[in-house]
Amino acid sequence: MTQVNKLLGRWLNTNHETRGIAECTVTRDGDDVNVSITGVGEDGPIQWPTVSATPLANLEEEAGQRTGVLLATFDLGFMRAETHMRINKGVFVIVLFATFLDGSGRANYLNREFFYQP
Repeated sequence: MTQVNKLLGRWLNTNHETRGIAECTVTRDGDDVNVSITGVGEDGPIQWPTVSATPLANLEEEAGQRTGVLLATFDLGFMRAETHMRINKGVFVIVLFATFLDGSGRANYLNREFFYQP
């Protein structure tokens, strides 16, 4: 769980023009790790529900660095957003797997965004 500590804090998207995730906050409450995401909407920021995250082992080491990984799944009603989060060379990375549940016919998608701490 000590590797997860590197993920704690407030993270802002490096792309200020993003149409996806603007901000992510990772907090710890005892053994629980919670994730809060602010998405981008046409009429302003959209606060996703805060969820409990599951720490995962990172079996892939890049340049000898060990990092924690979090899995957090958000149910937004019209869409399920499964996120995988980790630090890669000092940059917080969120990989988002979006599955639409509303019968709209929109294509499910995968997106990767990069974040920094202000």
